[in-house]
Amino acid sequence: MKHARNLLLAAGLAFGLLPAAPAPLQAQDTTEIAFMEVIHSLFYSPLYVAIGNGYFAEEGISFDLLAGQGSDKVTAALLSGSVDIALAGPETTIYVGNGQSPEKIHIFAGLTATDGSFLVGRETPGEAFDWATLKGKKILGWREGSAPAIFLRKALENAGLDPDKDVDIITNVAIPARGGAFMSGVADYGTFFEPDVTKLEETGKLHALTNVGQAVGQIDYTVFIARESYIADHPEIVSGFTRAIAKAQAWLDTATPAEAATALAPYFPGVSPEELASSVERHRAAGVWKSSPAVSPEAIDRLQDLLIANGLLPNDNRLPYAAVVDPTFFTKDQQ
Repeated sequence: MKHARNLLLAAGLAFGLLPAAPAPLQAQDTTEIAFMEVIHSLFYSPLYVAIGNGYFAEEGISFDLLAGQGSDKVTAALLSGSVDIALAGPETTIYVGNGQSPEKIHIFAGLTATDGSFLVGRETPGEAFDWATLKGKKILGWREGSAPAIFLRKALENAGLDPDKDVDIITNVAIPARGGAFMSGVADYGTFFEPDVTKLEETGKLHALTNVGQAVGQIDYTVFIARESYIADHPEIVSGFTRAIAKAQAWLDTATPAEAATALAPYFPGVSPEELASSVERHRAAGVWKSSPAVSPEAIDRLQDLLIANGLLPNDNRLPYAAVVDPTFFTKDQQ
């Protein structure tokens, strides 16, 4: 544990260790784990609620928030042993499952039900956005093979567009530079997560037009993953982690936007309470948060359908549910 934490602290300059939020009272016997999230976003609000409301503390678990800036980087940190538990796209488990690494990773809990990114453009939003109007336009996307890249392509295809011919998707801009690149005019449209969406709208020239996930449908988008060996060696930690997330999902399901904003404020110091409340309403309207940590076989099948359709997974390499997900913790502990 100490070795993993030291590696995480050393990685702070590379990944960006986030400002520490006020910590809730800790349980007497607390285990500190090494944790990494793919990016720091309001899209992952249930995670921050679980920390701020003390649900992890109740389970005797503590950790720092460290953003890896991409599922590929998170997966590398997880496989190297410098991270114990990570929040990343579910496609990572399938890529690793089909790769050469002797160590495999499993999903043990889900956080988000579909893509939480929003298409941002320069026109004033209307009542309903027509994705077909993007034909011939440049779109600032994400790294090829990543969850946001896959979901964007599916949204375009559902609108009758060929992502390779009808639009120009820019995929080589680093995550920290995306906002600045978009404001400088690198593309006509871009997909962004909160709080970046709110910050872009503050310019008065950029507007959130629609949610990508709504155009694609319900497919688990962000999940908690760990090495098979870590899950086998520390089932009590994985179980407690899952319970904490389940409590947060249930709380956020019924909390008012103002209550949610108060809980989230310490983790987003540059965002006003009004902006936080608005973001909560935006995410709820899009239906992007899961109400429980369960990940279904159907969701994994649909995900692999997407990967195959995008040429990222040969049909012969489709993995069974048991090779991707360990349902032990969200089926046993959530009863």
